[in-house]
Amino acid sequence: MKFFGLPLFILLSFPYLLLANLSSDYYSKTCPEFEQTLVQIVTDKQIAAPTTAAGTLRLFFHDCMVDGCDASILVASTPRKTSERDADINRSLPGDAFEVVTRVKTALELKCPNVVSCSDILVGATRSLITMVGGTKVNVKFGRKDSLVSDMNRVEGKLARPNMTMDHIISIFESSGLTVQEMVALVGAHTIGFSHCKEFASRIFNKTGESGPVGMNPKYAEELRKLCANYTKDEEMSAFNDVFTPGKFDNMYYKNLKHGYGLLQSDHAIAFDNRTRSLVDLYAANETAFFDAFAKAMEKVSEKNVKTGKLGEVRRRCDQYNDYKG
Repeated sequence: MKFFGLPLFILLSFPYLLLANLSSDYYSKTCPEFEQTLVQIVTDKQIAAPTTAAGTLRLFFHDCMVDGCDASILVASTPRKTSERDADINRSLPGDAFEVVTRVKTALELKCPNVVSCSDILVGATRSLITMVGGTKVNVKFGRKDSLVSDMNRVEGKLARPNMTMDHIISIFESSGLTVQEMVALVGAHTIGFSHCKEFASRIFNKTGESGPVGMNPKYAEELRKLCANYTKDEEMSAFNDVFTPGKFDNMYYKNLKHGYGLLQSDHAIAFDNRTRSLVDLYAANETAFFDAFAKAMEKVSEKNVKTGKLGEVRRRCDQYNDYKG
C-alpha cells in the first residue's frame, strides 16, 4: 500500500512525514482538563491585565507567520544562540502574552505532564481571548508539537512592518499562502491593542503643513504629536490602534480607516490601495462579514506548517528545549 507515492512501511518508519493529525478534541483522553484549565487561567489573566488579549494575538501572529505555529517565538536566547524572540521586530512583544502561556503551561504540567504543547496553548489562549473581548469564535484544532529550532535570522521577511509598501506586505502574506482578502481580514486584528510611537513617528513628525500626514484626520495627528512628543526618551510611549473602541474586537478599525483615523502608514495604505479598498469598505459596513473572514483566515494560519513527529517535541518549559543543558 502506498500513500503520496511512498510505501506505507516507510511512512511508519518516519512518522514526521505523516500529515498533522489535528482535532478539536485532541486532548480529550490524554488531558481532559485542558480546555477548562486554559480558559480559566486566560480569563483570570485578561481580567487582571486587559491588554493581554491584544498582546497574545500579536504573539500568535509573530509565531505562526515564521515557520508555522510552533512556539518558536517563546524560546529564550542563550549565549550560543539568539532566538526569534530577540529579533528586532519581536523585542516589543508584551510580557503579558508570554506570561499567560507560561501560567497555562505550568498548570497543565501539574495535571498531565509532558502532554500539552506550548504551541497548542498559544493557539488556544488566542482563540479564547478573541472571544472574551467581543470577537468571533475561531474553531482551532490541536495536536501541534513545539519546534526544535528558534533562530533570529529566520524572522526577517516573514512579518510585515508598518513602513512597508502595499506590494511588499501583500507579497509577504502571499509567500505564506494567504490571499489579499485574507490579509485584509487578518489586519483587522488592529481593532485591539496599541503601537509604540516609534512605529509611526516618521508619519506624524516629518510632514510639512498644518494638516499633518496625507489622509490622516488633522486633529488626530495633532493629538498623536502631543502624545509622542518625548518618544525618543520614553520608548514605551504608545497609542491605541483603534482610538474609539481599543479594548473591543469589532469592525471599528475599518470604519476608522475611512475617516482618517488609521494609525500606521500601512493602515492608511490598505484603505486606499485599489486591491484592498473594496474589502475595507465591506468590513467597515458589515461586521459579520469581517468576523467570518477573520475566523477562517485565523484557522488557516493556525494550521500552516504544523510540526509533528520528530520535527517537534512537547516542551516541558516553553522557553527552552527539552535537551537544554544550560
